[in-house]
Amino acid sequence: MDKVVTSALAVADIPDGATLAVGGFGLCGIPSTLIDALAEAGPTGLRVVSNNCGVDDWGLGLLLRAGRIARMTSSYVGENKEFARQYLSGELEVELTPQGTLAERLRAGGSGIPAFFTPAGVGTQVEEGGLPWRYAADGSVALASPPKEVREFGGRRYLLEEAVTADFALVRAAVADRHGNCVFHAAARNFNPLCAMAGRITLVEAERIVEPGELPPDAVHLPGVYVDRVIAAGPAEKRVERRTVRPAVRGAAEEI
Repeated sequence: MDKVVTSALAVADIPDGATLAVGGFGLCGIPSTLIDALAEAGPTGLRVVSNNCGVDDWGLGLLLRAGRIARMTSSYVGENKEFARQYLSGELEVELTPQGTLAERLRAGGSGIPAFFTPAGVGTQVEEGGLPWRYAADGSVALASPPKEVREFGGRRYLLEEAVTADFALVRAAVADRHGNCVFHAAARNFNPLCAMAGRITLVEAERIVEPGELPPDAVHLPGVYVDRVIAAGPAEKRVERRTVRPAVRGAAEEI
């Protein structure tokens, strides 16, 4: 089955209030072409599950700045000042989740596992509840996280975490064939395959699209059974979220 479509057609049926699992790790492997198409399409009230929310002028930050995102489930805020502003002012609901837990929640959702126990977060507010999910306009906590179920295995305490599934998944691959089999490059593999698994309808943008049979079976990171639509990705923009360089040492060049 040829799953290649245009970017506009790929996102045309994403409605207001949809839940999206969006791939990317920091600024690596962000499905920017699909995000741009979604920004053009205009759905609002989106509930997004992603490792982070891009930066102010790129990635999911574009949807956030336009007021299209109602809720984020993420591991960290990152360099996105608008994310922090909306969260602290009560405009955005945010569920902060340990990164490994978020990855496993997505994997479990894609594997048909409804919940699992993990030691991450034991003895913290992740266990006890009370983490602010949404603030009121006056700065008080309007909605807080609930306490989690705890069980003991082998003398150690574990928290029950529920799996994540999404109406749609948006991911970026280095290479995909027309059947949806995907290969990811380096750190882009961290969350993209997991998000793809968790989506009921999965959209993949690929930097290169090849014919069926061109990808060796052992090279496939994500089987096409998880993928519903494939589009050609726009040019990859390589951004650095925070560039840190060592200060120049006076006289160092002369010494070398």
